[in-house]
Amino acid sequence: MLRIACKKSLNSVEVLRKTLNISTKQKRHLNLLEYQSKELLRDCGISVQNFAIVDDLNKANSALEKLSADEFVIKAQVLAGGRGKGWFDNGFKGGVHVTKDRTAVVEVVKNMLGHRLITKQTSEDGILVHKIMIAESVNIKQETYVCILMDRQYNGPVLIASPAGGIDIETVAKTNPELIKTVSLDIYHGIDDDIAKDVSTFLGFTHPDVQEKAIFELKNLWKLFVDIDALQVEINPLVETTDKQVVAVDAKIAFDDNAQFRQQDLFALEDSDEKDPREADASRFNLNYISMDGNIGCLVNGAGLAMATMDIIKLNGGSPANFLDVGGSVKEDQVYQAFRILSEDPKVKVILVNVFGGIVNCATIAKGIAAAFRNLQLKIPLVVRLEGTNVKEAKKFLAESGLPIITANDLDEAAKKAVSSVKL
Repeated sequence: MLRIACKKSLNSVEVLRKTLNISTKQKRHLNLLEYQSKELLRDCGISVQNFAIVDDLNKANSALEKLSADEFVIKAQVLAGGRGKGWFDNGFKGGVHVTKDRTAVVEVVKNMLGHRLITKQTSEDGILVHKIMIAESVNIKQETYVCILMDRQYNGPVLIASPAGGIDIETVAKTNPELIKTVSLDIYHGIDDDIAKDVSTFLGFTHPDVQEKAIFELKNLWKLFVDIDALQVEINPLVETTDKQVVAVDAKIAFDDNAQFRQQDLFALEDSDEKDPREADASRFNLNYISMDGNIGCLVNGAGLAMATMDIIKLNGGSPANFLDVGGSVKEDQVYQAFRILSEDPKVKVILVNVFGGIVNCATIAKGIAAAFRNLQLKIPLVVRLEGTNVKEAKKFLAESGLPIITANDLDEAAKKAVSSVKL
């Protein structure tokens, strides 16, 4: 499966938006590990399980001593879904384990830490596990679902809630839409006592003591949403325990990259070890890059055009090696860096450039292409399709460059030439 398909379509809230006719948002890039999200929740007064983090096997016993429970949950901390059904490169199965045996916890950690976890959302090589979370298990009486997210259709934030938590929320929305409650929120007013009480009743937190705690949790969830400039805070499940506590057992948070200047401490939490090295490299030059499984490297300006380029490559029998959007105000040096990143990928057998010059000048792109070709001593075929601002000047420049660049007049022609170049 293509990695971009995983990243862009497997998030439950994205599917839920479509089911409820809620408009989608631009994809954002900051991702935190589960334990980091739980630390944010805890710091904002939201109840979470007690947990400890292990990044060194020698520290496993001391971490376990901080916890006191009849049952423990051990989770590999990686940025990928499907951990529970995943497997490790050493043959150990499952990135999530539950045990009542304290002595078994260290053995589970030993089989996870320092090994690569493979799931349906990772590459075939998997992701190296650097950290393990050991959490106290809770005795659950009921599971619910709560999410706050920014939505263009509502011109602001909405609260989505369901008493059917702990399962795929998109399935609930399709089969039992009456179990989904959507509340439009005033960005200045947020979640007050009345809204929180109404939602907590809908969720089934009816016992007076439990409802009071649920109201407190919902109001703090809104505080967190605002304080960290979130685009989405999803709690699945938000549970009531047998001892009448309300606890956020699992959380997913999406952040607004445009607020990075206000949230520098938060963005500094991102673990670069969890990112593809080429993705991290590209981000340093303000390039949007996602590695994929094919062999045709793509360099495109604009996310929509990049998606269309990949689609047409597939329609012509090829397979894209990446998503690479250089943006609308790309400079010559960025073009060079984009070529460098593509050429360093051993999977890439041909590079396809597809640029529509609106804000960007095609002549700038052409000069960057020529400079990159010469400086990198490119050995693989290069197919270029340019259209828009100063395209005639750009085409003339490439034609007179003396470089063996394959040009195309439209995208379909470019895709066919790229696919055929791979086969040569």
